[in-house]
Amino acid sequence: MKLQISLAVFLFLATLPDVAFSQTQNLSVRVVVNSNQDGAIQADDVVTLREAIAIVNGKLSIDKLSDREKTQVQSLGGKGSSRIEFNLPPQQNTIELTEILPPLTSPGLVIEGGSAATPTVTITPAYNSVIFRGLTVAANNITIRGLSLYGFTYRHGDTASLPPADIFISPIDIKQPPPTNVVIENNWLGISPNIIIETRPPSNSAFGVSVFNGVNTIIQNNRIFNHDGSAIITSVRAENLQVKNNIITGNGFAGMPDAIRLEGVISNAEIIGNQIEKNAGSAIYLFKPEGSVKIRSNRIKNNGQMLRRAAIYLMGNNHEVINNQITDQSGPGVVIAAYPPSQGNRIENNQFAKLKGLSIDLVTQYHVGVQDYEQGDGENAVNDTYQRHRKTGNFGIDAPRFLSPEFFISPQDGTVLLDGFASPGSVVEIYQVSEDTEIRGPLNKVIAKVNVNLDGRFSYKLGNLKTGDRFSAIATHPQYGTSEPAVNTIVRSIAKPAIR
Repeated sequence: MKLQISLAVFLFLATLPDVAFSQTQNLSVRVVVNSNQDGAIQADDVVTLREAIAIVNGKLSIDKLSDREKTQVQSLGGKGSSRIEFNLPPQQNTIELTEILPPLTSPGLVIEGGSAATPTVTITPAYNSVIFRGLTVAANNITIRGLSLYGFTYRHGDTASLPPADIFISPIDIKQPPPTNVVIENNWLGISPNIIIETRPPSNSAFGVSVFNGVNTIIQNNRIFNHDGSAIITSVRAENLQVKNNIITGNGFAGMPDAIRLEGVISNAEIIGNQIEKNAGSAIYLFKPEGSVKIRSNRIKNNGQMLRRAAIYLMGNNHEVINNQITDQSGPGVVIAAYPPSQGNRIENNQFAKLKGLSIDLVTQYHVGVQDYEQGDGENAVNDTYQRHRKTGNFGIDAPRFLSPEFFISPQDGTVLLDGFASPGSVVEIYQVSEDTEIRGPLNKVIAKVNVNLDGRFSYKLGNLKTGDRFSAIATHPQYGTSEPAVNTIVRSIAKPAIR
């Protein structure tokens, strides 16, 4: 089933079943789920996940439980954080839902699937059941840990007014404050622990984690695989979002194609230390965000498997892309939009390799087709007017220009002095180019940083070189951001005169 959902429709959040939001915090309890069954709440011999959620939400009184069920509930004393834990029978570790679960409205709740490296508890729709959402987080300080969730999507033909996801974060009433300090960690989303990694489950989920409206959300140490759309997506608010140390693979082949897609308010967001591989489109795509994001120390490889897109596409101002490995992309490395105006974006100390395009591509407003919003527009000419600068990403900061297409190794000390021009006040990063390509760069390995003086000149002396070594460079200005790569220069040896 193909799924193509516009985030614009997320502005309407439908009424969710059975549960009205309560401002009253309930007495804290520990509830142990000891059955993988689902269905109507009833007094019997076991506690289901649906019943456990009703208990911690304060919607199912303990005195309504059977004596056997009461043994699965322990008071933790006073008002505080409740817990849901699991003790499922052997070989019955999959909870097959027959309808959507109530939202989680108990502040401080911890849902603990277990501490093992592989989840032992799986939550998925029952056979022939179509359920659009796994867990809905609607209160502060909730932690979801150690679960497998997959298979949550729409029925074909349904509208997109009910945003689907394995885990969805938003208040029930959009007039209420967003949930804060939600932690999603050590889960397997989109995959079952009962199947081989990187193979697809019987039914794909639509999205992994949707931070529709949440603040200080932490998404860390999860495996997020095989969603029809994005693995992680934001919409209205996601300030202080932290996406750390996740493995994000194989998403976006039947919907929104980008592994991580950020829009809405994303001030102070961070994407750090993730492995993002083999997704359909971009690894990270920003669409008209408010605020800036730091993208650091990620391994971004083999994305653009279905659509030729940039590994990272930036819109907006003052984003940082630093110390990432960006390789094997069917499009360019980092593309910066011209419209909406995008400026001050720093792209520094990254390693690029095996790209179909520039390592860094600043789009101009003269190119506004769909392709330009996915792949960039290639090398820019020198911007010789203010208007050309204004209409180009990062204010069209010009790439550095080496003084010569080739530099010669000194016969005295074996060094080479690389010098050239760049924007005054900027810092130039010099990169070694190891790939044999006609494209500027690629920026394979940074080897030096040098300041540009007020006259726009820079220079750097290199040693231990050999004939054929090639170099490129980028310039980063504190106001404008980072440039496209310089035209490559090559190192030559001075031929020794023949002895007569």
